Amino acid sequence: AHMHKRRSWLGKLLAPALRRARQFGRDERGVTVIEFAFLALPFFTIVAATLETSLVFLGGQVLDSAVDDASRLVRTGQAQTAGYTDTDFRKAICDGLYGMFTCSDTSKLSIDVSVVSGFDAATMGYPLDTGTKCTATKCDWTLAEGYSAGVGSDVVLVQVYYKWPTVVNLPGFNFQTLPDGTRLLGASRVFRNEPFACSD
Repeated sequence: AHMHKRRSWLGKLLAPALRRARQFGRDERGVTVIEFAFLALPFFTIVAATLETSLVFLGGQVLDSAVDDASRLVRTGQAQTAGYTDTDFRKAICDGLYGMFTCSDTSKLSIDVSVVSGFDAATMGYPLDTGTKCTATKCDWTLAEGYSAGVGSDVVLVQVYYKWPTVVNLPGFNFQTLPDGTRLLGASRVFRNEPFACSD
């Protein structure tokens, strides 16, 4: 009887706490918040990765289109007739980039226009230093910038490269290709100038 009274007294003492625990276990008011907390990080990571993928591909297409338009000026002799310099050609490319690129910064945008002996001689190497000069803060260009548009019927190689800044750099969602946190975008054209009569 003494043991029964002790259990009864203990049950009365713990009853409010047990009742609250059962109510807490049945309470579903915070479930949505907890579920959202678990799903928010992967959801927003996927959204950010999708947006960045779209921007990278858009940037690549815009760069390719701008290089195509500027190269047409060389191929048709318009650039030679107008006396284009490397600055003028850079401006022609930048005009087609719609403000998406930092054109004035030669550490980000590298341009080379050169005359080659033929289509077989139009070789393109990797434009950046792959050794110790490519660090987490910068990667130096090995592509020597220049502008030589040639004359009528010359074969010309146009190379343009840009270090596109990336934002989402997580495992599985990493778009950077360079140690400094950027992605290398490039566009090139090889063509024979039309047989126009003007010279450089």
